[in-house]
Amino acid sequence: GAAGQRCMALSTAVFVGETKEWINDLVEKAKKLKVNAGHIPKTDLGPVISPEAKQRILSLVESGVKEGAKLVLDGRGCKVAGYESGNFVGPTILTDVKPHMKCYTEEIFGPVLVILTVDTLDEAIELINANPYGNGTAIFTTNGAIARKFTHEVDVGQVGINVPIPVPLPMFSFTGSRGSFRGDYNFYGKAGINFYTQLKTVTQLWSPEHHSSGATTNFPVMK
Repeated sequence: GAAGQRCMALSTAVFVGETKEWINDLVEKAKKLKVNAGHIPKTDLGPVISPEAKQRILSLVESGVKEGAKLVLDGRGCKVAGYESGNFVGPTILTDVKPHMKCYTEEIFGPVLVILTVDTLDEAIELINANPYGNGTAIFTTNGAIARKFTHEVDVGQVGINVPIPVPLPMFSFTGSRGSFRGDYNFYGKAGINFYTQLKTVTQLWSPEHHSSGATTNFPVMK
């Protein structure tokens, strides 16, 4: 619904090992997404927010092609009947993307999926941790050991396991990492309470005779 215009959009997918064979199936499913005005029922992708945003998206897609990525689904010429001047970009998928490419290093913030492939889970984790940002990531697996390894080793603030957009519920903090975090506290959740709370420390010493003895000016000692 947001056409990729949200900070937690799944803008990059890393296919590990033989899972790269699923890319063609993904492309076919993406082709069926319905692009239309946002208020039209059953619309999957609405317009992007402005002509400038659309131009930026198209420019980053073009840069990927020029740098060697393969454009397996091209949504740049998308037109919607009745809204011919609208800021529409159709579902777009770039494969064979490398970490140095501009379409990977800059967040596209549009209905574009950037696909990288690696041979092993260790390579996938290394790729994620090499990125300067660490807002959110997700792994899709039926193997609990792999999920545990991923969550322990990946340096990202919010991790989903078979959850595509791992934004936590309000009782937990929004926990970005590295370049995706600034300041001393995360917001909402326990960290949000701590931010608005002044701590008070009270140190006390009581002994059984205190209730019956008179006033004393002796320095209290442990016995």
